[in-house]
Amino acid sequence: MAQPQIGQEEIDAVVAVMKSGMIASGTIVTDFESAFSDYIGAPFAVASSNGTTALHAALLGLGISEGDKVLTTPFTFIASSNSILFNRATPVFIDIDKDTFLLDLDRLEEYLENANDSSIKAILVVHLFGLACDMPRLMKIAEKYNLQVIEDCAQSHGAEINGVKAGSFGDAACFSFYPTKNMTTSEGGISLFKDQAKADLARKYVNHGRVDQYKHDVLGYNYRMTNICAAIGLEQLKKLPVMNAQRISNAQVYNELLAANAYIKTPVLPSTFKHVYHQYTVVVEDIARDEVQSLLKENNIGSAVVYPYSMTEQEFYQDKSINVGDEISREISRKVLSLPVHPGLNQSDIEAVCRVLNSIGLSK
Repeated sequence: MAQPQIGQEEIDAVVAVMKSGMIASGTIVTDFESAFSDYIGAPFAVASSNGTTALHAALLGLGISEGDKVLTTPFTFIASSNSILFNRATPVFIDIDKDTFLLDLDRLEEYLENANDSSIKAILVVHLFGLACDMPRLMKIAEKYNLQVIEDCAQSHGAEINGVKAGSFGDAACFSFYPTKNMTTSEGGISLFKDQAKADLARKYVNHGRVDQYKHDVLGYNYRMTNICAAIGLEQLKKLPVMNAQRISNAQVYNELLAANAYIKTPVLPSTFKHVYHQYTVVVEDIARDEVQSLLKENNIGSAVVYPYSMTEQEFYQDKSINVGDEISREISRKVLSLPVHPGLNQSDIEAVCRVLNSIGLSK
């Protein structure tokens, strides 16, 4: 399902850092922050130890705290909403669009029109599987209701809307560099900001709340990225456009070969959006998903269910969140299936997967 594309360039960069003796957070991290923020088009960046700490730091930087409410999606990895709980705020789950799997902006706007709730402070939008949410529209909604926007871009490195990259729209944006992502630093994350004061506050939280070496004025954390991770990230960033192009090419082969398959609904791609296919996620119709997974496994083909539950089904969340709607999220979670799409695959690999999937009707 995933294959990190690590070459000699990354190995050499790590060796150089290790030989330098400065393997903790230092100038290489600063270089990576600058390079990544330039790539996305956001002015300020704070690197951290992983995507979850990046989300936590971003919310801290924006001042989200106890008693606040943050509107978000129930169809995502748990780190998105956990980060809201880390700040002692309350996740408010708005259902998703059935076609894109992204936050349903009609439902979001309808809720805000009727809520009249001053404790709602922000929207945490997740760009899922490599496809960005409609950020121009979302930003207009946020402006109307005076809400801050955090973009969870853990799966959307290089995704675009009308040529503008995901992560450059909101007040803050967060990326993960876990090994399964479109680019990796082994483990790592980054928070991007439009406002320097908010970025500076997040940086303080990432580094023990430190003002200088032994003076601290907020309760901070040790969320720093290392120079080793940043060195990998600098080399991966150079390769990201090519790796994304291969993911897109692989997805196009899937789209063409599965177009006539009555049991498989391929991913939606809205006009003027660039999908970077962190996951190639289909909807399985009129046949049990387990049957499809078993058929793939019999043919030595990997697949994954991302995600099998709505966040509203997590028992831990029952008394810690507000569920505005989750019918579509629950329905989709029972039908989605992710197929291999990483850049280590070639066209013949994709064709082999599709041959198996297109045999479903023949075997029924």
